[in-house]
Amino acid sequence: MEAIVIGAGNWGTAFSLYLDRLGIKTTLYEFFEEKAKRIKEKRENEIFLPGYNIPESIEITSDIDLIRNKEFIIIALPSHTIDNITKMLSKYFNKNQIIVSLSKGIEPRTLRRVSQIIEDNLKTKNIVALSGPSIAREFVKGTPTSLVAASRKIDIAKKVQKCFSSETLRIYTSNDIIGVELGGSLKNVYAIAAGVIDGLGFGLNTKAALITRSLAEMKRLGTAMGGKTDTFNGLSGTGDLIVTAFSDFSRNHYVGRELGKGKKIENILKDMKEVAEGVNTSLSVRKLSHKYKVELPIAEEVYKVIFENESPEVSIRRLMKRALKGED
Repeated sequence: MEAIVIGAGNWGTAFSLYLDRLGIKTTLYEFFEEKAKRIKEKRENEIFLPGYNIPESIEITSDIDLIRNKEFIIIALPSHTIDNITKMLSKYFNKNQIIVSLSKGIEPRTLRRVSQIIEDNLKTKNIVALSGPSIAREFVKGTPTSLVAASRKIDIAKKVQKCFSSETLRIYTSNDIIGVELGGSLKNVYAIAAGVIDGLGFGLNTKAALITRSLAEMKRLGTAMGGKTDTFNGLSGTGDLIVTAFSDFSRNHYVGRELGKGKKIENILKDMKEVAEGVNTSLSVRKLSHKYKVELPIAEEVYKVIFENESPEVSIRRLMKRALKGED
């Protein structure tokens, strides 16, 4: 069994180390040749996952041709790069290979989920979205973690479950790839909102209410787009929302926290090494809320704070003064 991980960020590197521990022959692909060379020489990803030795058994490359004959192609890239990279992959991909997506996001221009971009470019349905509460810096330590493998082809999801599960990673399966991908993407927007609450110093009363109502919005949009309600109650919805809203390692929570402290979004992003998916996803979610005619007041305020320079305090007051209603 052989696998190639596309993307040498913190999650891609962590997952490569995990696959290697399972005894799967693993290749780690980095797009930029100089970065690949540096990681290969140091046997460490000093930028994205410092402190972890990458064993010689993991091949590190910038040669995309090496995807040939790999049973599993694992994509661990920022969502805005998926379109270009999968177009590159199409020259070497064969229909028997299985694509496992660890990426979370919604393309702002076309509003496609990651699996839709992959399917459009690679002309395959052998796609599994592997998602759930998974902070890379915890996962790489061997902390017990649970994820859900979702695919329209449930036999493919079960194969990923069987091949990748271990005593430190428990994988469940689902045929609701729409709900699983949306849960993993939408929670990033609401993790920014949770970070704003922390940056403002409002405490757990506010944060608990925010997270609960965020989940209601995720379900509202997700089911309108074809996802199942139960999926959002599971690992890729509630589970991922909780970990991303509370973890100090969460990039989206960090963005929100800094916004809550009064910093401007351009300055926050300028100082970050990694991508906070919730920023662009907030633009996508706003477009989707209009397309599906779904009311998402929290997501709307996140959009305004990021793209319209709205004051977080004003946004919170506006949410609190909305017309009273029953809980849904």
